[in-house]
Amino acid sequence: MAKADKTLYECTSCGAQSPKWLGKCPGCADWNSLVEVRHAPAARGGPRGDAQKPIALGDVSTDVAERHRSGIDEFDRVLGGGVVVGSVVLLGGDPGIGKSTLLMQALVGLAKQGKRALYVTGEESAAQVALRARRIGMSPDVLLLATTELSDVEDALVRDHYDVVVIDSVQTLRSAELSAAPGSVAQLREVAGQLTRTAKRRDTAMFLIGHVTKDGALAGPKVLEHLVDAVLSFEGDPTHAFRLVRSTKNRYAPTHEVGVFEMVEEGLREVPDPSSLFIGERPGRAAGSVIVCTAEGSRSLLVEVQALVASAQYGSPRRVATGLDGQRLAVLLAVLEKKAGVPVLDQDVFVSAAGGVRVDEPAVDLGVCLAVASALREKPLAEATAIFGEVGLAGEVRAVSKAVARVAEAKKMGLVRVLLPRANADRLTKSEATGIEIVAVSTVDEALAAGF
Repeated sequence: MAKADKTLYECTSCGAQSPKWLGKCPGCADWNSLVEVRHAPAARGGPRGDAQKPIALGDVSTDVAERHRSGIDEFDRVLGGGVVVGSVVLLGGDPGIGKSTLLMQALVGLAKQGKRALYVTGEESAAQVALRARRIGMSPDVLLLATTELSDVEDALVRDHYDVVVIDSVQTLRSAELSAAPGSVAQLREVAGQLTRTAKRRDTAMFLIGHVTKDGALAGPKVLEHLVDAVLSFEGDPTHAFRLVRSTKNRYAPTHEVGVFEMVEEGLREVPDPSSLFIGERPGRAAGSVIVCTAEGSRSLLVEVQALVASAQYGSPRRVATGLDGQRLAVLLAVLEKKAGVPVLDQDVFVSAAGGVRVDEPAVDLGVCLAVASALREKPLAEATAIFGEVGLAGEVRAVSKAVARVAEAKKMGLVRVLLPRANADRLTKSEATGIEIVAVSTVDEALAAGF
């Protein structure tokens, strides 16, 4: 007698399961994230004669997987040098940020190299996609499939071989074998799993466009990110023209690589020299403005950080951070007052990373401290100075990674001074320090004296 389907409750954030509904997920502690799903009992069978046999580790081939170049250098950089054959990449980002435009441009570049490309759209009609394609000069060699059925996509992939496939978006596809609605946990897991197996079996590179939640995280169970080979996030303020593509997971290359693009009428245009873009409009001799050296993957960037300090007129002082960690800002203000004697805890403090870029690494701590002190004193810092270093709770300035690349980027952009931790300065060779003044500091007090 066949067993009936079993009803479970599954977390949309982490995929944890519970036999009954709970307000709080037992796995990740998120509230109201459990949804009802039905699971069919697994079929039992005996051993298969064609099962895979274990092989010796030394006999495994370590050849690097073949890559296809898309012709968009910034995009290829984030992927680790190009699109890997048989890889599955998940791209997420806010609505309207440019996900579809970027992947369509990548398909154009691949099609021009003779690669068979397929664009599957479930959110837009074929006419809407064609209008956008003509605007960016899309190649007629790219094939288009408008459907929301997983079976249609599977049939197309089995009928013909494609080198690259884009699914826009994975939340709109549904499997007829499940009764759940498209975008549900069960559908997402089934659709993503089936597409991943097909891509691996047919050596097809596949891009899955995914929705994001209000918090900016990829919608769906966390298992969706574990299924794919790479996870890319498309970041940027819609009010700015600049966009950043960042890799948060990549099985074929280092993570946290970043590519910089500019949104123009013809689509997305890559920015090969983002440092000049982020500091190009910096006002000269302005109090509260500093240049910080930040590292994103293998790339170093110069970013302008601005601070404004004003008297708190309405009760508790406010702390507002744009493009920076607000909690970290509160810690740095406490260090400034207690360890460096800069009275800022009773002031409203506003700090921003100019250009719409987001910087989260602790290497910007020292730059934020100097920007706040400069704004409070209404006195600009020394001209053409780049700053980086982590600030500890005791007021010490700690070393950070990739110091050589940061100094080299400052030299390339024509800056004359670099303010950095003493531990990093001691490790620089003579040739690495040639052509720019190295100012080493050990504490925030020393940095304030050297900065002004």
